[in-house]
Amino acid sequence: MPERVLVVDDDPEARDVLVYALRRQGYEVTDYGDPTAALGACRDAPFDVLFTDLKMPTMDGVELFRQTRAILPSLVGIVVTGHGTIESAVRAVKEGFFDYITKPFLVDEVVTALKRAVDFHRLVRENRTLKRQLKSQYRYDRFLGQSEAMQRVFAMIERVADSDSTVLILGESGTGKELVARTIHFNGPRADKPLVPVNCGAIPETLLESELFGHERGAFTGAHAARIGRFELAHGGTIFLDEIGEMSPALQVKLLRVLQQRAFERVGGMKTIHVDVRVIAATNKDLDDAVREGSFREDLYYRLNVIPIVVPPLRDHAEDIPLLVEHFLSVFNDEKRKQVGGVSPEAMKRLMAHHWPGNVRELENLIERLIILKGEGMVLPEDLPDKVGHPVREPSAPSFVFPRDGVDFNRMVDAFEDDLISHALRAAGGVKSHAAQLLRLNRTTLIEKMKKRRSIESDSQPTVAPRARPASSAPKSAS
Repeated sequence: MPERVLVVDDDPEARDVLVYALRRQGYEVTDYGDPTAALGACRDAPFDVLFTDLKMPTMDGVELFRQTRAILPSLVGIVVTGHGTIESAVRAVKEGFFDYITKPFLVDEVVTALKRAVDFHRLVRENRTLKRQLKSQYRYDRFLGQSEAMQRVFAMIERVADSDSTVLILGESGTGKELVARTIHFNGPRADKPLVPVNCGAIPETLLESELFGHERGAFTGAHAARIGRFELAHGGTIFLDEIGEMSPALQVKLLRVLQQRAFERVGGMKTIHVDVRVIAATNKDLDDAVREGSFREDLYYRLNVIPIVVPPLRDHAEDIPLLVEHFLSVFNDEKRKQVGGVSPEAMKRLMAHHWPGNVRELENLIERLIILKGEGMVLPEDLPDKVGHPVREPSAPSFVFPRDGVDFNRMVDAFEDDLISHALRAAGGVKSHAAQLLRLNRTTLIEKMKKRRSIESDSQPTVAPRARPASSAPKSAS
């Protein structure tokens, strides 16, 4: 449909020229000589562009534009005036007018200004539509997961979305931490403002400070022009600091100041810049361990950990796998134009038994691969990769020949427990929280068991008196 243009001018001759020129271009034009009548029309019809004179008897053009924008927020305004001055032009720009034309005007000048205004209006409208789609995409009810573990996550997201508090999202890689961050942002009061993500683990340490805070021209070799950082880009909105556990100690100090004061200086700059941002951070590291090891500042940890949200690994809510599989099948069937009808019960059983070290992302990638390779029909067990098609069995207790005189039960159980903990720690790369998940234990329970082991080992170490050195083996004097 053609854009609707509203022309308001108390000079009938100028108004008639404008209306004639704009209608010849195919636009739907409505004109008024009285600003009050034009304002009333805005309540009944959705106009896209406003042409208005600046000085009119009952209401000037600036006030008319201000009131019409309150009714039609995406309205684009153009001033057409015979009283053009620098002061009036500055005032019009400050009030948000798109263009400023002085009388007498050329018809081509008016037509060009309108085309530019229409293009701008379309961009604004598309931007609003995209934001609505994004907000719809990240609605709470679009989250997949019926398990108790995921319902707890959803409930926490809903409770914190409306606040401005800092959120720390914890979980293994592939669990959906960024999805949680986006859902918090798009369901909060900052949804119409930018969400700026920063992967702290993917940017070299030497560049991360400039990426976060910006830099001034000449701040370092290659800084040929000033550049604003991600914190400035996120002003009014949210900054998402992914993999925060990878940040260097030096940058941690600067980030701490931003969290405390919402202020910083660009690299090479002296001016303090104040920003209004909400901070959401995420990590797959155990920050408790990192604090104890000294690689992560304790004060920064407590500043970030205002509201923690723990996203469980997929193996801890395997009952959600059929729902996730159904969703990914639907998405990739449409995207790849395939007709894979579903997953057989035996194949689903094996999917649910898999450990999923890559979590939901690994499952998503697997379904995409199956869709491409299978093309149609039903996914069968033989279609699955070997590591998924043949799930690893749970380890069983070691078998042995029971001695005739019996065994020390407690020693046997302790020895087997020690062996399980050692294997779990090796499999988890030494990360205690991950090892606890592998053992289906709480992290605190695992740590208590490890402390008990160390205590028993230290108590059982024999105290050996130093052996006296034979006289014949006395050390020679240094030459």
